[in-house]
Amino acid sequence: MKWKSKIGAGVTALAAVLGVVTAPAATAAPATALAAPDISLANIKTHLNQLQTIANNNGGTRSARGGGYAASVSYVENLLKNAGFTTTRQTCTSCLGQSQNLIAEWPQGDASQVIMLGAHLDSVSAGPGINDNGSGSASILETALTLARTNPAMAKRVRFAWWADEESGLVGSKYYVNNLPSSERTKIKTYLNFDMIGSKNWGYFVYDDVASVKAIFDEYFSSIGIQTEGDSEGDGRSDHASFKSAGIPVGGLATGAGDIKSSAQAQKWGGTAGAAFDNCYHRACDTTANIPDTPLEKNSDAIGYALWKLAVATTQGNDFSVSLNPTAGTVQPGQSLQVAVSTATTSGSAQSISLSASGLPAGATASFSPATVQSGGSSTLTITTSSSTPTGSFPVTVTADGASVDHTASFTLGVGTSSCAPVTNGTRLDIPDYPGAAVNSTATVGGCARNASGTTKVEVHITHTYRGDLVIDLVAPDGTAYRLKNSSSDSTPNLDTTYTVNASSEAANGAWQLRLRDVGPADTGYLSSWTLTV
Repeated sequence: MKWKSKIGAGVTALAAVLGVVTAPAATAAPATALAAPDISLANIKTHLNQLQTIANNNGGTRSARGGGYAASVSYVENLLKNAGFTTTRQTCTSCLGQSQNLIAEWPQGDASQVIMLGAHLDSVSAGPGINDNGSGSASILETALTLARTNPAMAKRVRFAWWADEESGLVGSKYYVNNLPSSERTKIKTYLNFDMIGSKNWGYFVYDDVASVKAIFDEYFSSIGIQTEGDSEGDGRSDHASFKSAGIPVGGLATGAGDIKSSAQAQKWGGTAGAAFDNCYHRACDTTANIPDTPLEKNSDAIGYALWKLAVATTQGNDFSVSLNPTAGTVQPGQSLQVAVSTATTSGSAQSISLSASGLPAGATASFSPATVQSGGSSTLTITTSSSTPTGSFPVTVTADGASVDHTASFTLGVGTSSCAPVTNGTRLDIPDYPGAAVNSTATVGGCARNASGTTKVEVHITHTYRGDLVIDLVAPDGTAYRLKNSSSDSTPNLDTTYTVNASSEAANGAWQLRLRDVGPADTGYLSSWTLTV
């Protein structure tokens, strides 16, 4: 877990054989999340022993600035590759030593719906970081290997991540999220974070950012008779914050860091009241000797339970979809717009859905009417900007927090100075002689957040040998046609004039067309240019 201080020291260690992981034989994954396979404690401890050995061989630390981190990445990556994962190393140019994030994806399940699990792999420079955060890293590693061994049918794609340089300020995960295209961000339906899940004087803390995600972990702990609490110590201090700030639903587990265990917590969970949850937090004594079996085993099994519940095909249960119309819109500072939010029950029973929005620029607010719907219902999102809202394009994420599952939808908000200036199409367009079809020339208005005016101007320049043959219409973006000129017996050549149209019922933004047709034989011509002033 990120902290500001750095304390230097060395450690003692246990040795392990690189890459050797043993596990009991596994059968095919059962059909429900309640039967998720056991995540082997013995194998997790083997991974922790290896991380300890790596630290011993690199000055007692696995800090992102040294060789201990790079060796940790290699250890994890080799096991994942051999298990059939697709792995990617992402060089984080803003991280210490340009260290690398390690991303591993299981190549099954719907790639447009990603469940992501992450833990930071670096330690502070003061010690080997076997609880912070070897515990989270080793547990999701063994969860990934268990997934590969059991190979269940997948409903969703599963992606694991080991983050670089968390201890300097969540740098690796921020780099990953900030470099994700918006289309890829929307595919990540839930991010689960595991930072310090083996504290010696442990508690059982569950991230409470998203109620439905917390409920999955609480369901598991309740089944084994353990009460949990929401995690406040880790708020904003671990890698889930990078995803939360991007509007991605998050969840996770922790067993406590430097905070002090209360008497009530000691009565509930055991341990020592008045002492830190981990008195070796960010110290040289954060070694394999610092981690008890009980919290590590319970939390790793909870990770497996949540993964099977969220991603395995047989555990879909109640589900819904959410969509927005429109998916993009532009306003001027101080103006507002509305977006229709629609939901539909896609499987099981209808469920209650709470709606929220994130990613808004400064000075902008979002409200929903209503803010809670039953799946199958709809709501109206109103985004209101202020005079101080900066200009630009902003990806806004609408989160639909359901009782059973969560989904997101994306809206692109444009905020800009008025762009209602005239637009011109100066591309020559030949007008076929009668009985040829009508032809269209397009002029697109963008960034004009109002309706066209009652005195919309259409300036036309046409070269033609008999302008009386011409019929001309202005076609609005919604397809409404406004007649500018009918045919006549006017034999005058060429046409250079400006028409006035009452288009006040039309939204100004969009693709406007000038439609031309020659309805008389023998004479020909072409459109030189036209200008639209809305």
